[in-house]
Amino acid sequence: MPAKNPTACLLVIGNEVLSGRTRDANIQFLATGLGNLGIPLREVRVIPDVPETIIGTVNEVRRKFDYVFTTGGIGPTHDDITSECIAAAFGVPWEHHPVAWPRMEASYKPGEFNAARQRMATMPRGAALIENSISVAPGFQMENVYVMAGVPRVMQSMFEWLAPRLEGGAKIEMRAVHVVGLPEGIIAEGLAAVQKRYPDLDLGSYPFYRASGNGVALVAKGPDGAEAERAIADVTALIVSLGKTPIAGEPPEV
Repeated sequence: MPAKNPTACLLVIGNEVLSGRTRDANIQFLATGLGNLGIPLREVRVIPDVPETIIGTVNEVRRKFDYVFTTGGIGPTHDDITSECIAAAFGVPWEHHPVAWPRMEASYKPGEFNAARQRMATMPRGAALIENSISVAPGFQMENVYVMAGVPRVMQSMFEWLAPRLEGGAKIEMRAVHVVGLPEGIIAEGLAAVQKRYPDLDLGSYPFYRASGNGVALVAKGPDGAEAERAIADVTALIVSLGKTPIAGEPPEV
């Protein structure tokens, strides 16, 4: 098992997300997919279609994290400015991509590869393409920054192509129990003591509310499955000591 898993940050780019018009559907998918690769997602930021914000944020996080993923802003309209902002962040020209441009041009009837569509084939100099099986328009990579579509189906296809090419660490393992009728305030002190015994794990407490009864889910996550098992065993013993019977796994969805 590697001493340290690489870390990731996701930038969700788009005014439509910040305004509430569009509900982001990409965060959970990427967090799960990256976790399976041993690349924990440590930070998510939602930022507007403002050049200064995109450029500044990309330059900040690409120095802080091993991987940076962006979603949104690589379509054909005037507010799709992510690609040109990435070029500015890296200090390189934004120009016709030598592979994407002829490929996209060939995919349209004569005269249909207009200025709007040409934007999707214009990228930072030196960009490596991220392919997808849904559309001809690719995403791209610049060093440790991976630029993907905001449309969930297209983004997921891009990530599926990209995943085997990413270098991860030990898979992030998760173990959980849940209990009904035990408030967080009662278990908090004991849970903190368990966390201290397992500093390499993330031990979380997540309340849930059901018609059948309210309760709390306790989840241990980390790269060592055996350690997560031991932590959840300690949590189980704590719950039993408080007079309740824990149930293995997360509570069912309702």
